[in-house]
Amino acid sequence: MTETAETGARDGAGALTNWARTVTYTAREFHRPRTPEELAALVRDSMRVRVLGSGHSFNRIADPGPDGILISTAALPRTIDVDTAARTVRVAGGVRYAELARAVHAHGLALPNMASLPHISVAGSVATGTHGSGVANGSLASAVRELELITAAGDAGTIGRDDPRFDGFVTSLGALGVVTALTLDLEPAYEVEQRVYTELPLEGLDFDAVAAAGYSVSLFTDWRTPGFRQVWVKRRTDRPAVDFPWAAPAAVPLHPVPGMPAGNCTEQLGVPGPWHERLPHFRAEFTPSSGEEIQSEYLLPRPAALDALHAVDGIRETVAGVLQTCEVRTVAADAQWLSPAHGRDSVALHFTWVRDEAAVLPVVRRLEEALEPFDPRPHWGKVFAVPSAVLRGRYARLADFASLVRRTDPSGTFANTFVRELLGLPGHG
Repeated sequence: MTETAETGARDGAGALTNWARTVTYTAREFHRPRTPEELAALVRDSMRVRVLGSGHSFNRIADPGPDGILISTAALPRTIDVDTAARTVRVAGGVRYAELARAVHAHGLALPNMASLPHISVAGSVATGTHGSGVANGSLASAVRELELITAAGDAGTIGRDDPRFDGFVTSLGALGVVTALTLDLEPAYEVEQRVYTELPLEGLDFDAVAAAGYSVSLFTDWRTPGFRQVWVKRRTDRPAVDFPWAAPAAVPLHPVPGMPAGNCTEQLGVPGPWHERLPHFRAEFTPSSGEEIQSEYLLPRPAALDALHAVDGIRETVAGVLQTCEVRTVAADAQWLSPAHGRDSVALHFTWVRDEAAVLPVVRRLEEALEPFDPRPHWGKVFAVPSAVLRGRYARLADFASLVRRTDPSGTFANTFVRELLGLPGHG
């Protein structure tokens, strides 16, 4: 297997796979266009097109099928244009957050938030509703103020916040075109200190207080016993400190997965540092893991957080048997039609499983049964088993999105099997 700079991995036979090597793409061709003109021609001349970012999805959302082509935008010009006066950045869609963050920080500016991994591509993260953590922090898509894309006709288009269709275009699952650039909101640079606490009990947990104890808060557990093995609290140093009386501080740096070395993780023990070197859990210069994993994630209404955690605790012996770690975070509501946090402040339950699909899938189905009363919305790029008909009922603007796709892409160029079956979108013709 050879790691690639932009797409994940190749297996021993040279087939292109996702980063974790759990999905082998079936596209008949893979292209890395180097100019916008070459990209437009590829889209215009192809029956089915999907775009592959960093390959960190765990399902077939990026697979066009055997009649389609897979495109990486990583070879296009890696534009990062910072406007210090407007506090915005225009960034090429194939750029990864680590590269973007360094460039933005060099201008004394910052992104509002980052995901756990800085290794993921900007366009792919936004399109799937990827997020960081924080009771007041929206998904990564919340920072987008403008999108540039190539449509199915091969034409270049721009969609901004003043367009009534904007919230349909942002978290779009790649169903509306190839995003070539995004303009994001920035703010003045800030520093963050990170402290880790250990053994937080579930019994008597004041979830709202714990989640609000920092700018970004993540709770980790292996579900082998009740409660949380670690709590990662990231505090902006320009904001007041919050007491954390519920658990003891760690004396040494820790990794979220028990037993793993902490060297690849961002600095802890309260040492202040630049925002982009603390908000992610993992350092940009290191590969965070070997990819020996499967991931699932569900976003639920935040008021249901404690009940949902107790529901998982009720099946923890089932979950723990195939689990590496579970992370619990908060996400502020946003307006994107297909965002898992659309219209509701959310709690996100993320599960990193062992890489054994046969063992994991029955547990995923049992987990979804336990969470069903809380109206869970799965992360679009993770493994889930929620039936399409059920999932459609959890998005109030889904019909509007389907209408937008029919108008924008009437031939179904970007609607692969995943999108078509999951959301009831049109295929060819």
